[in-house]
Amino acid sequence: MGWLPLLTVLFCISYGLMTLLIVEQGRTIESQRALIGELFRDSMALNHLRMKSVEEQREAKDSQTRKPESPAMQAPARNSTPSSQAVPQSRVRNQKEVPRQLDPPRPAADQAQDRRALVRI
Repeated sequence: MGWLPLLTVLFCISYGLMTLLIVEQGRTIESQRALIGELFRDSMALNHLRMKSVEEQREAKDSQTRKPESPAMQAPARNSTPSSQAVPQSRVRNQKEVPRQLDPPRPAADQAQDRRALVRI
């Protein structure tokens, strides 16, 4: 009978520590939830700013391409190069653009492997 009071006290102490641990974990989870929410709002705001910046760059680029040509560009001077040698600005711009490279074709054996992909549950 001497062990019963000691075991009761140890049980109460361990129960109290476990309760304290659960309360602290709850606080940690709530603070993490608040942090995730704040980071999500910041991410959305940053994404909005990026989209706005891209849109402004597009508008600036469009406005530059839509500008009326200067009088020198419209009517070449008589001392300039002949028209057969002149290259229009639109061709020069198009030549500077890098052509989009496609992926090299894959061998038929690799394509067959894609069809035989296993789906596991």
